[in-house]
Amino acid sequence: MAEILALGISHYPPLHSHDDRMSWILKKMLQNPKLPQELRTPAGWPEAMRIEWGNDEGVASAARHRAALVAWMDKTRAALDAFKPDFVLIWGDDQYENFKEDVVPPYCISAYESFKFASPPGNVWGETNKTYELPGHRAAAKMLASRLIEEGFDTAYAYKPLHNPLGHAFTNAIMYLDYHRKGFGYPIVPFAINCYGRRVLAQKGGLPVFDRVIDDADLDPPAPTPRRLFDMGAATARVLAESPYRVALLASSGWSHAFLTAKNHFLWPDTPSDRRMYEALRDCDWQTWRGYSGAAVEDCGQQEILNWACLAGAMSELKRKPQETGFVDTWIFNSSKVFLIAPPN
Repeated sequence: MAEILALGISHYPPLHSHDDRMSWILKKMLQNPKLPQELRTPAGWPEAMRIEWGNDEGVASAARHRAALVAWMDKTRAALDAFKPDFVLIWGDDQYENFKEDVVPPYCISAYESFKFASPPGNVWGETNKTYELPGHRAAAKMLASRLIEEGFDTAYAYKPLHNPLGHAFTNAIMYLDYHRKGFGYPIVPFAINCYGRRVLAQKGGLPVFDRVIDDADLDPPAPTPRRLFDMGAATARVLAESPYRVALLASSGWSHAFLTAKNHFLWPDTPSDRRMYEALRDCDWQTWRGYSGAAVEDCGQQEILNWACLAGAMSELKRKPQETGFVDTWIFNSSKVFLIAPPN
């Protein structure tokens, strides 16, 4: 039997920016012309949100938020290095990067020979010409796609990128696990999920559109259901457990996103819903995960939690309990962040 390490992290994009840029998404949402007048200034916000914003527009809080996230990245990297996998399979969302108007699969395995991508501009590391070059693992990716198809999961696969070298759910995960720039040489198998579903094209997988009305006719078909992704994650774990490979399974995403949570006027995430799902993950309550509805995912702005539905399914199949979990909440930094480390028994 192969050995499998289960991990979960956030790929929160503002983490690679400086602290004074950490709250840029909230500032963008404050430009919403439909925002109620009382919410346009901190005076009308919930008290905890005002405290986090402070008198410096969240700069001091950003430093604390960064420290918490980096501490968990360091723990996760230590677990990865101790495990020494043959490759890292990453479940991450494609936010209008390779899933565009020409094709939007429910999910797709990247069976590339290699990957090459650059650090983003204006990054916190001061890198201007940093390029990552990582090996893929085509043999394992093809084997996994084949076996999933045989198990009834009609799995898309790709041998080269269609539009973008590699989506940010994957590049950020790698950069953050290499936050201290010691190098990251593990082969990767990106497994992209269409988490954004009805908004992947209508909203281009990004922030709300305020300059025009998007009605139901503009929306796209939905994302795969949590149940389907849970079962696909379980099948992935079954296939890899029977393989000759030593594999790290990594879910990469934040949870509820403020810019997807209409009921909170796109200003803060749905933390109570995230905590309920976090507790179910921590307590191995797989019925809650498999029974979660796509409608609830959308209502709570939790589109990216679908990456974790894959990981939850894998852990259920492996009868794996987490060794460590962490929940980093926020009012002003767009999304709740969850971390998980579950080594082999």
